[in-house]
Amino acid sequence: MLAAMNYVEVLKSATAIELAVLVLLAGASAWSWALIAMKWNQLRKARTESVAFLDVFWKASRLDAIYTESQKLEASPLSRVFRAGYEELSKLAQHKGGDAAMSDKLGGIENVERALTRAALAEITTLEAHVPFLGTVGSTAPFVGLFGTVMGILGAFNEIAEKGNATIATVAAPIGNALLATAAGLAAAIPAVIAFNSFVSRIKIFDTEMSNFSNDFLNIVKRHFFK
Repeated sequence: MLAAMNYVEVLKSATAIELAVLVLLAGASAWSWALIAMKWNQLRKARTESVAFLDVFWKASRLDAIYTESQKLEASPLSRVFRAGYEELSKLAQHKGGDAAMSDKLGGIENVERALTRAALAEITTLEAHVPFLGTVGSTAPFVGLFGTVMGILGAFNEIAEKGNATIATVAAPIGNALLATAAGLAAAIPAVIAFNSFVSRIKIFDTEMSNFSNDFLNIVKRHFFK
């Protein structure tokens, strides 16, 4: 049983390769958990503030009022996309001296659309930061653990061959210790894979929401400023 294992003795009897594998997996696991906590908190705040922003956006009657409220919702990707579009719209209005002929110069609505697209891409890049590391840990940690196990078993068999003693008692302990690396690999990989899949799914939802919001914002701008 795992509870009955003496981990200190296991580490003392481990080879240099086994120790290196265990240290590597422990570091990867610790960093994965830190990233999971950080990314979960980031996405939670992004979701909460995005819901609040959409409520403000659809209830307000003036874009400048929405812009003021959006500055209080820094964690929302939708809020930042809106500000990028609004700021570009304001530049066009100032440059052209009013709203009457906004569609006649400087690309008009295309400038606003490009600003929204750039902002959405920047938000996706921010949301995806560090997520690939979790995918890497999830896909490679089992193989790293298996490598440590294989090397441990090879070392155990070499030691048995040198001593000429192949009883169950002499074989079981070193092979059991070697299998600890595989267990460590799985322990590092499973949470990373679960978190990676969850984060990717949630980021895709944000991507879709930003695309839909950009289309809605462009439609409003076309109706009111690009006639």
